[in-house]
Amino acid sequence: MNQKIRDMRDCLLRLSAIGAAEGGGLTRLLYSPSWREAQDCLCAMFEEIGLTANFDQVGNLFGRIEGREKPEETVLTGSHVDTVRNGGTLDGQYGILAGWLAVGRLLAKHGRPKRSMEVVSFAEEEGSRFPYAFWGSKSLVGLADREALRQARDAEGHLFSEAMEQAGFDFEAVRPAPRKDIKAFVEAHIEQGGVLENLNQQIGVVTDIAGQKRYTATLTGEANHAGTTPMSMRHDAMEGAARCMVTLLDEAGKQGDPLVLTFGKVEVLPNIVNVVPGRVIFTVDCRHTDQKALDAFARTIESAIGQCAADLGLTAEIDCWMNEPPVPMNRELIERITRVCRERGLKTHVMHSGAGHDSQILARHYPTAMFFVPSIKGISHNPAEETRIEDLVAGVDALEAILYDLAYSNSQLKSN
Repeated sequence: MNQKIRDMRDCLLRLSAIGAAEGGGLTRLLYSPSWREAQDCLCAMFEEIGLTANFDQVGNLFGRIEGREKPEETVLTGSHVDTVRNGGTLDGQYGILAGWLAVGRLLAKHGRPKRSMEVVSFAEEEGSRFPYAFWGSKSLVGLADREALRQARDAEGHLFSEAMEQAGFDFEAVRPAPRKDIKAFVEAHIEQGGVLENLNQQIGVVTDIAGQKRYTATLTGEANHAGTTPMSMRHDAMEGAARCMVTLLDEAGKQGDPLVLTFGKVEVLPNIVNVVPGRVIFTVDCRHTDQKALDAFARTIESAIGQCAADLGLTAEIDCWMNEPPVPMNRELIERITRVCRERGLKTHVMHSGAGHDSQILARHYPTAMFFVPSIKGISHNPAEETRIEDLVAGVDALEAILYDLAYSNSQLKSN
């Protein structure tokens, strides 16, 4: 086993022991004891390689080395430390550990950089404990909405503010303000999909993070006896929902990539075997990397639901409760990452991301780039989440190369 593989395996085992369940899986929810333990572990790891570690007001952890020529310009890398419930060992924390390994190598080989470098362990991204996502990265850019969380509770009834205090942070002291010193952010992440594995590629350089629209649709008809109500006399809400889904899935198939459409949750009322359903509530998740295409398909969704309802004498209510625009990554950084990866013989594919990440928050404020390493069978948010150790190491190699290019060279990066 070579040293790079040994280092990657050792640090992954070290951090993954925190929040691990006996039967497999990893759970580190925001401000929980396991979350705090993981942040404290990373704090010690940052200091082990000569970084100065500190927490901000919300619990984001930074490991920093001051630049010797331009300390006021910071190159940032990292990802989030929280997990979904019973998740895997790579989502989020791989990006932090890759940053730790890459920065450690650079300091050992080249000493202090010209520009400052930081590794960040974002406090939260998943929204798994409280009804708010990207609390960590939104705080970094000054967008975190404290008031939206003042009365927020988790599934056990704990207030957000109380959980934050128990973890050692003061909710009332939070005054998010954007950092002005960040000149670039690079996030390494597992793909959470099967594209790179299928193409036999090691690195996926992300061009855009897809925009998302999410709906809750309610179709209301008339509940009635399943045996005595003729088909021609029914106002069957389930039939309406089924027609909507088939129509829209067919249309999404015609549109093709990168459009994706999902009906993830369905509630049928009264949900009894011998009653014609009188109401069906279902969700719609639609994603695309192009805003115009996303908006156009949203109109198709709304029209199809309305038409299917009208055809069957149903009423339709449609609530669009998420409307996140696509977020492009910095074009210059995309080119730099692609170039340095290919110079080092890494098999590189340019692609978009269908999932949301911290990078989509930072990209609106700083030059931002993201790249993926393959996920075995595309599995994520699952104890079976896994990536070949050689691909994890290749991701560290790629990150080391781009951080050297950004922090040690004289080249200037244009702003977004």
